Amino acid sequence: MAQLVTRIDDDLAKELDELVLEGVAESRSDAVRQALRALLDRHRRRKVGEAIVEGYRRQPQTDEEVGWADEATVRMIAEEPW
Repeated sequence: MAQLVTRIDDDLAKELDELVLEGVAESRSDAVRQALRALLDRHRRRKVGEAIVEGYRRQPQTDEEVGWADEATVRMIAEEPW
């Protein structure tokens, strides 16, 4: 397992310790691991989202491709016994 050493300011350390006291994380190290996982996940999701958007920019959906969804939604709502 890799080990990272970093410095943080006193205010951030105090907030980190509060998270540990509240049980959000088991330790400072656990809190840092959670934060890094969240950062990496957010970055990965953003990249996937950008790739999807770029795909639709390169090849936009046609009215025919999305029209069935609108029609199905209208039928589904009409079938509800409101």
